[in-house]
This record gives sequence, C-alpha cells and structure tokens, in this order.
Amino acid sequence: MSNADTLTSPARRRGGGVGDLLLSELALLFRRRRTWALLGALALIPVLLAVAVRLSGSGGGPSFVGDIAGNGLFTGFAAITVAVPLFLPLTVGVVAGDTIAGEASLGTLRYLLITPAGRIRLLLVKFAVAAAFCLAAALTVVVAGLLIGLALFPVGPVTLLSGTEIPAIDAVGRALLIAVHVAISLVGLTAIGVFISTLTDVPVGAMAATVVLSITAQILGSLSQLSALHPYLFSAHWFGFGDLLRDPISWASFGDNVVLQLGYAVVFGSLAMGRFVTRDILS
Repeated sequence: MSNADTLTSPARRRGGGVGDLLLSELALLFRRRRTWALLGALALIPVLLAVAVRLSGSGGGPSFVGDIAGNGLFTGFAAITVAVPLFLPLTVGVVAGDTIAGEASLGTLRYLLITPAGRIRLLLVKFAVAAAFCLAAALTVVVAGLLIGLALFPVGPVTLLSGTEIPAIDAVGRALLIAVHVAISLVGLTAIGVFISTLTDVPVGAMAATVVLSITAQILGSLSQLSALHPYLFSAHWFGFGDLLRDPISWASFGDNVVLQLGYAVVFGSLAMGRFVTRDILS
C-alpha cells in the first residue's frame, strides 16, 4: 500500500473527530489484502479439521475433535481450541505490531501527528482497531467451524461439559459467546503489541516480538514451579471458555479474564502513551 493510499481519508488527515478516524482506520485495516489473508488462514483451521475427520470417519486428537463426526457443531469448539495457542496470537501480533511501526515505515506517521493530543487520539484509535481485529479473528474461526460442520456432518443437541443437553441453536449461541471470550483474552497481548510498535520503525520486529512474548507467556504458564505467577500472565484465561460450556454458565473465569486484560491494557497503554507522546517522529 502506497503512502498516498493511507492518507486518502479526511479523518486520517485530522479533518474529522475520533469517530471518523476510528471508522477510517477500521476501513483501512479491512481493505488490506494482508488482513483478509490472515482471516482466510484462520478460516482454514476448522475446514481442515472437518475435512480430516470426514475423510478418516472418526475423531480423536485435541479437545472436541472426537465429537465432530457425531455433531458438526463441535467443529467450531474444536477449531477455537486449536487456534488459541498459536494461530490467533500470531495474527493478532501481526496486526498489533503494525499499528504504529507500520505507519512509521511507510513514512506517513508524521503527517498524522501535529500535537500531543493528536498522538493520544491516534494511539487510542489504533488500539481500538487492533482489538476489533481480535473479535473478527475469533469470530472467523468459530463461524467458519459452525458452517463447515453444518455442511459435512449431522447437527443436533449438544451435551455440555456438565452433562446437560441443550438445543443446537443454544449451542450456536454458546459458540459465539466463546468467540467473545477469546477476543477479550487477546486484548492484553494487543496492548503489549501496540506498546512494542511505538518503540520501533520496523513493523516486522514489533510483530515478531509480540508473537514471541505470547509463546513465552504460555511456556511460563506450563511450568508448575512458577504457579504463583500464572494468574497474572495475560494468557492465564485463554482456555477459560470451558466454563461457558456448563449449565449453568460459570461466569467467574470470564469476569477474572476481563479484569486481567483491562489491567494489561491500562499498564501497557500508559507505557505506549508515555513513549509515543515524547517520541521524535522522523517519518
């Protein structure tokens, strides 16, 4: 994308308010071929899972995969379980790491900034857009899973982890709620990625650092010797969506996840603002 393409919107030239700038940045993100390539790659996860189960005629493997053949709705649950550890953090890291560093590398950042207030506004909008991508990414995995499961397998009532059976339409609602939980779970990583993006003019470096941190957090979370640290890792509740598959729903993990991710957003958002407001913009 050329420099001229990134500055075509009046809002990006600081001619509009926060709402106009937010809509402009959202449109810019979802017009990029790279964004659709990332979402397309995520959509392939449930497709490959479903096709593999269909060809083999049996389940087995990660959580919920063994149930796909009997009920296609489990494709969405299985796909999000597979995507959470690596694929979703990878795509989120690419988008978050590109927020500020990408503008700097294109030479457009200095055209967007005039005053410190403008910098804060731009940073908040960039973070909001990256967070919106988290929701789009999680929904892509779940919705693609539900659709391919419906196309290839029988669909019926779903037995929850608590043993209760719920109608198929209610199971779809639970799947969408899981997507929201996963999207919220990635907000802390997004805030870290935006902060790293303010430290460099090289977007690839910011992307890589964000992804490496996501992997590091999961490694730390797997070490029993560091159990005291586990509740404070931004990845602590990435698999907490299992509580949404119980009857009644257990909201404790969901609430803890929201508080944890907000904490990361505030801390790393403040660090990003402190860095960005005082940074010399040369490109």
